Amino acid sequence: MLSHERVWAAIDALAERYSLSASGLARRAGLDSTAFNKSKRLSADGRPRWPSTESLSKVIEATNSSLDEFLALVQGRSPQASVASYGATVPLLGFAQAGAGGFFDDAGFPAGQGWDLVEMPTGRGEGSYALKVQGDSMLPLYRDGDVLIVTPGAQVRKGDRVVVKTTGGEVMAKLLERQAAGVIELISLNPEHPNRTLALGEVEWVARIVWASQ
Repeated sequence: MLSHERVWAAIDALAERYSLSASGLARRAGLDSTAFNKSKRLSADGRPRWPSTESLSKVIEATNSSLDEFLALVQGRSPQASVASYGATVPLLGFAQAGAGGFFDDAGFPAGQGWDLVEMPTGRGEGSYALKVQGDSMLPLYRDGDVLIVTPGAQVRKGDRVVVKTTGGEVMAKLLERQAAGVIELISLNPEHPNRTLALGEVEWVARIVWASQ
């Protein structure tokens, strides 16, 4: 059975997992920064106040996690115990390789042979492949060594996490803010790194991040 205390504890645990405060998690999910404050967890007369299903949905999406992972936290289990089932293998490479010439075709799909392979969760889309995070530019959401599964050609919308390769060979993971009027606006996952605005002519391809191992 779900309890008020365990649901809020799971939110706190999810925030801690991504090195965020409760307020930081709320902001990342597009909510008011005070939405998850401890003072908001009880009403003025002391009755338990529960987070809305919409808030929980936004938090799960913002952390690129899953309902199974969140329920594992509610139950006090390790989220790794609820990882999705695995199926086909996909090519794996690092971001440095992704920026090198000859590794991709014009559509953003891996080209050539000799890739390392990793198993990917089922149902992640044909043509998906994996990129291993290198460095700290994607903290706090993605850490060095995390594996991102991306799907080139998938429709992207505002708020999606994407990997972008420029015509100059730079590869970056960002949050898509806007794509219109000949430009693409990207928000950095790490506040210490700048947001980017690129002319579409500077963009070689955009691939949506559909899953991350952490």
